[in-house]
Amino acid sequence: MDMVVRTSHIPKPGETVLGDKFFMNPGGKGANQAVTVSRLGGEVSFIGRIGSDVFGKQANQLFDEEGIDTSKLIEDEDSPSGIALITVEETGENSIVVAPGANANLDTDDIKPMFEELDNRAILLMQLEIPYKTVKYAAEKAKEKSMLVIINPAPANHSLSSIYHLIDILTPNVSEAEILSGLTISDMNDVKKAAIKLVSQGVRSVIITLGANGALVYDQEEFVHIKSPHVNVVDTTAAGDVFNGALAVGIAEGKTLVDAVNFACQSAAVSVTKLGAQSSIPYRNEILLNQI
Repeated sequence: MDMVVRTSHIPKPGETVLGDKFFMNPGGKGANQAVTVSRLGGEVSFIGRIGSDVFGKQANQLFDEEGIDTSKLIEDEDSPSGIALITVEETGENSIVVAPGANANLDTDDIKPMFEELDNRAILLMQLEIPYKTVKYAAEKAKEKSMLVIINPAPANHSLSSIYHLIDILTPNVSEAEILSGLTISDMNDVKKAAIKLVSQGVRSVIITLGANGALVYDQEEFVHIKSPHVNVVDTTAAGDVFNGALAVGIAEGKTLVDAVNFACQSAAVSVTKLGAQSSIPYRNEILLNQI
């Protein structure tokens, strides 16, 4: 559950600021990505852990309403549902602190049944708000089945380098690309250097998201800069999750990687025009209406 407060600016360490509007909105990177896939017309199964609290029960109900397969969603009796504390400033930029709760208990045994039902047509989309050992296990099992593996490295984790060779598409934003590559990024040339370094370490393709500037694709030793549509930014929360969900949908539909990234940029651009996480996730008809 995202607990969001709007304010004039994100407070510095030791600073207290007065907020404006406060609201709660269902969120979580994995959940946001699953909802995105469903709203954009994809078929999605979501696996994770939720608490047996009011937030968990609400999340389960919402997933059912979105048409998401939750047969592998586990209710954790010992831990609360995950929450995120989000501050959104006037420019639409945000600062987020996540308390994983039940997400931190998602274990390898929890996800074994999933791979018994999947084949090489499936796409595995993961982020890093669950234990790394579980991410690693899932990537290994997916590659055994020749599935496409997309990892959104958020929050960034240096341990990820141990499975770079299993990742087909890595989708960091600029700050995550800096952490993973060890390079300082100040311009587009630096973005390219970071992408090259990540690919040299074993990742097949890298897409570095650039916010309002779109995304840079590095695939088969070629760069393509996909620009984002110009929109009125209200809140950037979940934009990265929408990007990743839309990317997976585009690839599943047979789009080229560049076309899938273009679709993902358009989807993310629509999402930032609305407040909240899952409340901002667009439906397919909204993308068609807003295509540039």
